[in-house]
Parts: sequence; C-alpha cells; structure tokens
Amino acid sequence: MSAGKHPHTIERYRVSTRINHWIVAISFVLAVLSGMSLFHPALFPLSAIFGGGPWTRILHPFIGLLMVVAFVLLALRMWRDNLFVANDRVWMRNVRKVLDNDDEDLPPAGRFNAGQKVLFWALIVFLLALLLSGLVIWRAYFSAFFPIGVLRLSSVVHALFGLLLACAIIVHVYAAFWVKGSLGAMTEGKVTYGWAYRHHRQWFRDVISGRRAPD
Repeated sequence: MSAGKHPHTIERYRVSTRINHWIVAISFVLAVLSGMSLFHPALFPLSAIFGGGPWTRILHPFIGLLMVVAFVLLALRMWRDNLFVANDRVWMRNVRKVLDNDDEDLPPAGRFNAGQKVLFWALIVFLLALLLSGLVIWRAYFSAFFPIGVLRLSSVVHALFGLLLACAIIVHVYAAFWVKGSLGAMTEGKVTYGWAYRHHRQWFRDVISGRRAPD
C-alpha cells in the first residue's frame, strides 16, 4: 500500500500500468480516426491528420498493431483479477442497483467488478477479431495470400468489430466519468479509502491488510 501525501489514499495503479493504459488509449483514438477515414468517403478528410490518404493506409495497421501489443501487455498484468467468481453472478443480477448508484448492498468486489470483467474479456475478443481480419486485408504484406471472398468477409468483420470496440470503449469512458474518482485512479494512480471501500471492498481489504500489492 502506498499512502502518498494523503494518509487516506491508496495506490490503485502503478506508474508503469498507467503508462501502459494511456498507450492503449492513445493508439485506440488514432486507430479509430484513421480507420474512419478509410471507411467512407465522407470521413476521408480525417486522413489529413495522418498526412493524407496514402500515409493513412500505411499507418493504420501499424497503429492497430501497437494498440494490440500494448493491450496484451496490460492484459497480462490484469487477467487474474478479471477471472469471474461467485460474487460476480450476484453483482450482475443486481446491476440495476449499480446503474441507480445504489450499490451499498452488493457483494464486495475485488480489484474489478463483474461489469469491468465482462468488458475486459469482450475487448480481448474484439481485438483478436480485429487483429486476424486486419492481417488478412493488409495489402502490403498478407492480402495476396487470400481469395477475394475471404478478403471481402474480413473487411466486413474488421468494420463490425471496430464498431463494437468503439462502443465498448465509449461505455468504459462514460463509466470512468460517471463513477466519481475512477478517472483519477488512472491519472494520479490513487483513490480515497472511501472510494475503494465502496466500489472495490474486497480489493481494499486485501491491500490494506498486506495480502496483495497494487498493480
């Protein structure tokens, strides 16, 4: 546990974890913008951000690869805490209480609650689909090895899972603002005792008892 300058704060994410997270976030934004510019002619002006159409086509897959690699590194830190436990089923059955900001009677959550765990595994599925479909349609290196039908299907899959990923991240960002104190955890690395006790009570107990260290 790290209390920092305030005796009633607790470290939730180390500096390395936060840097890793923001690399994923920034590369995601760049991947979305470049992907949108290639998706429809009406969005093509976005390619100016990357130096025009040719550069956008060149940079988009490399940005996507950076995002995937950075997420893999982040997932390796967090996958154990995202395994589902019995309390998660109770949390999901009472998700309306969470939406009503009335989560006092919910079972104590670990480092991540059930909703965060669902998002974590959904992101893995979405990114895997984007990676595989993206490799198939990457004209500079791989597309010549696949028949036209596979290329067309992969293009649709890539667009579909890109949309699903964007929607999932919008939910993630909204939740970070909606649950007051969450954004500070990933910018400053610390949360208050009250926040930790209310939203992640089991994790809070484990950290202050010394049974685990922040990641």
